[in-house]
Amino acid sequence: MNILSPDTAFLLLLALPFAASPVVYLVGRISARRAGGAGPARWLAILVMLALWVPLVITGQVVAGGSQLELNVGGVALRMDGISLVLAGAAAGLGVLVLFFSIPYMAREDNEEKFYALMLVIVGAMIGLGCANDLFNLWVWFETMTVSSYLLVAFYHNQRGSLEAGFKYLVQSAVGSVLVMFGVAIVFATTGTLRLTEIAAAYGAGGGAPSLAILAAGGLFIIGFGVKSALVPMHTWLPDAHSKAPSGISAMLSGIVIEAGLVAMLRSAGSLPVLPGGEQISWGVLLLGFAALNILAGNLLALRQKEVKRLLAYSSLSHMGYMLLGFGVAAAFHLQDAAAGGFFHLINHALMKGLAFLAAGVLLYALHIARGDHSPLMVDDLNGASRRYPLAAFALSVAVLALGGLPPLAGFMSKWQIFVAGAETRNLWVILLVVFAALNSVLSLGYYAPLVNRMYRRETSEVVQAGAKVRWIMSAPLVVLVAAVVVLGVMPWLISGITNPAGDTLISMFGGAAMMAGR
Repeated sequence: MNILSPDTAFLLLLALPFAASPVVYLVGRISARRAGGAGPARWLAILVMLALWVPLVITGQVVAGGSQLELNVGGVALRMDGISLVLAGAAAGLGVLVLFFSIPYMAREDNEEKFYALMLVIVGAMIGLGCANDLFNLWVWFETMTVSSYLLVAFYHNQRGSLEAGFKYLVQSAVGSVLVMFGVAIVFATTGTLRLTEIAAAYGAGGGAPSLAILAAGGLFIIGFGVKSALVPMHTWLPDAHSKAPSGISAMLSGIVIEAGLVAMLRSAGSLPVLPGGEQISWGVLLLGFAALNILAGNLLALRQKEVKRLLAYSSLSHMGYMLLGFGVAAAFHLQDAAAGGFFHLINHALMKGLAFLAAGVLLYALHIARGDHSPLMVDDLNGASRRYPLAAFALSVAVLALGGLPPLAGFMSKWQIFVAGAETRNLWVILLVVFAALNSVLSLGYYAPLVNRMYRRETSEVVQAGAKVRWIMSAPLVVLVAAVVVLGVMPWLISGITNPAGDTLISMFGGAAMMAGR
């Protein structure tokens, strides 16, 4: 028997991070002044994040059972469905691991309590964004996530590179947000409503031909939210932001924040599913176009990188492309397995890229930050790292090989599901795109494999020889994530109860009846 009703749990899931954030900040400030450290703030933030799993599990049971939860709080329309559950679970899961990792990583930093307070805000904003059921509040949650992530990207504001990266991120995000707001205004002026379900009923599934104004709004949503989800060519903020932010925030940005932007784009575009032309061209075709562009650009840009975190950041572009491939096939052909595969890869990417950035963060901390040096972790620094830091080297190896699609790791399984669903369309262009994506997956090993090779060399670099010890609490999240990447690769059906409802929700958003391809 649940200790909370589903509706109460839903409200608590949204309210708890925001209610706790100022408390965490105040506790940290008081502790810093009296004891010289923000220790209580760290553990309070972790406690709140762990407590968040109670309402998440309760609401998740309802959604996994095939139902949805809806709330209206002061005119704010909220709905917990399959997509909301995937995003909330990924944000809360990765968030708690990042908090544990950050205890030693952020211990010597000024204003440490701000970091933990903002971490709660960004997780709460992503959960709210996934549950928004009207365009205006979708934009409000999106803005909350943007502002909090900007403050975390620019956390090392005393460093010129970090401040520059934060400014670039802020400017491009602000432009995207303004475009989204214009789109929201156009939709309201045209339809008289901002409810996603009402807009979809008016224009989706043959409900009516969209006007040019509505189509313009759809374009603004694609561009505005596309900035946050790093669609090429709107991705230029990403490598600087990911490389200059604290490693835990890099894991959040790459692992789940850009995916939250993608969810916002799908929510808004899903209510406006067709474009004009000689034939009705699905939004799915547009998603497939961005998929090809992201996959290719991400790989080519990553190949030439000498800085580890920038390399991992650029690889996120290609993995966003694999998600878009699954979602594009689902939107264009109404294949539920393609949608479920896209969400499977979203979860796997959060795990794999979270693991990669946290493992790189361990090495960055040991080789540079522990000595007060905030210079970046270079590929050359990894030479022989496995001899002194075997766990971090092994974790980074598992992460990049999984990202490269090596079986039987998680990345291979989600890519395989997307590829199989694409082949099931029996559409020549989609099959060619699947082959293109598969070849690019092999190409990605061209920059992943050298990282592994360097870490297992016999000769160690000078920075590795002079590296500091790593505390167990920083390494513990790596063990959890390695286990998750391996287990989901071997037993992918363990999370089908989450990905299948999310796939059903996406299909219904784009006005189709789900078709199962071999499920």
